Amino acid sequence: MKNSFTIHDLPVSERPRERLQKFGADALSVQEILALILGRGIAGESVTATAQRLLSRFGNIRGIAGASLEELTQVKGIGLAKAAQIKAAFELANRLDGDAESIDRTLVKTPDEAFNLVKKQLQNKKKEHFVVLLLDTRSQLIKSAEVSIGSLDSSIVHPREVFKEAVSASAASVILAHNHPSGNPEPSSDDIKLTKRLAQAGEMMGIEVLDHIIIGNKKFLSLKREGLF
Repeated sequence: MKNSFTIHDLPVSERPRERLQKFGADALSVQEILALILGRGIAGESVTATAQRLLSRFGNIRGIAGASLEELTQVKGIGLAKAAQIKAAFELANRLDGDAESIDRTLVKTPDEAFNLVKKQLQNKKKEHFVVLLLDTRSQLIKSAEVSIGSLDSSIVHPREVFKEAVSASAASVILAHNHPSGNPEPSSDDIKLTKRLAQAGEMMGIEVLDHIIIGNKKFLSLKREGLF
């Protein structure tokens, strides 16, 4: 007889890990994310029930984040080890916010600076990844947002996906970037058409598209520098 229920005791379609792999982390509920952190329930009860008990006890994720180790361990199914896992997860999130503050001070004023920011992320990928650098009024990086992963040799990007990120971050301007898995950064006619379409959409929204850089094998091309839009 099992002493506890794990995520594997749930139907496959309901397992948070499998849902994360299929739909991405954004698709998970707070309860499912907590269940992944906890990993294991208690005798006769799945880990998702333990996660729900946490939410019921503290009201919401902010309440859980503010709870002490002692308060967490008062919840049925949460021992010291699980309480420590929860506290560690929230501390990681806090430190990520601290890193974001340092990123905000990164100036991006040239194609080379944009390339240096995204080259590790985009080089040597087998599929096309489309990334948008979101900048404030001083050309400082707010964040880098991946908005599309295409097929082996193409990428589909819609203006609403690009500018949804920009509006959400209150960006003043954006730099577009994507990779060519072939290693050749020369733009296709579709690349140029897409850039012009996004630039027009940005103009209507008051968010300037400063450039579109294409990453190849250890080199890149700037459409703005080449006068292609």
